[in-house]
Amino acid sequence: MQLRTVRATQYVTALREGGSLPAIVAADDLGLYVLKFRGAGQGPLALVAELVAGEIGRELGLNVPELVFVEVDAALGRNEPDQEIRDLLKASVGLNLALDYLPGSTMFDPAAGDVADAKTASMAVWFDAFVMNVDRTPRNANLLCWHRELYFIDHGAALYVHHDWHTILERAESPFRESKHHILLPWATALEEAGESARLLLTPEKIAQILEEVPDKWLLREEDHISAEQKRAVYSDFFARRLKASAKFQEEADRARAQLV
Repeated sequence: MQLRTVRATQYVTALREGGSLPAIVAADDLGLYVLKFRGAGQGPLALVAELVAGEIGRELGLNVPELVFVEVDAALGRNEPDQEIRDLLKASVGLNLALDYLPGSTMFDPAAGDVADAKTASMAVWFDAFVMNVDRTPRNANLLCWHRELYFIDHGAALYVHHDWHTILERAESPFRESKHHILLPWATALEEAGESARLLLTPEKIAQILEEVPDKWLLREEDHISAEQKRAVYSDFFARRLKASAKFQEEADRARAQLV
């Protein structure tokens, strides 16, 4: 795998429903993208989570909009009247991350009659537990309906344990109690099958390939005192341990679903 790199040519509009103030931008390949800024409050680690979790989801067969690197030039926001947006653009000059924009998509809403098939729902619940994604709830679904299929977006809140780097491996084998809030849990009737499939798909080699896509600068923090390659090794160890202990979060999701019936 190798992510494409495009250059932002126009700031179209801010998406103010996102806490990090993402934006729709046009790029030099004539595409539209939802840009996640490196200079946003969550910092580069949110982009690491977005990239790594998103590509893991894709490997598991879930629809994730194409992820691309986006070069932001200092001139992009020179005519932007909003000071907050100008500051964000200034802090994000250089390499950022974006998702392909899905025009006409709508947010998944069971109240509007939206449903999911058991295979997709089960893999989604398993996947979000694996990457510790807390943002797939009825209040914040991060799940789009587009051309009658479900698309999984916005994984910046996943892997929250990497914000406390020194305890990341200690928490690799923990259950994921937030599964009880997953918006697709009512349809997740095939969790065992999803887990069996996921364990075959997520090989150490595939995880390593995904981690290699993360730019070194996004991984490095002065307080961690280790190199980017050492960090990738720790992430690999984290995912290996989490995969080996996946029965814990799978059982947690099964219990949560049983309580829905």
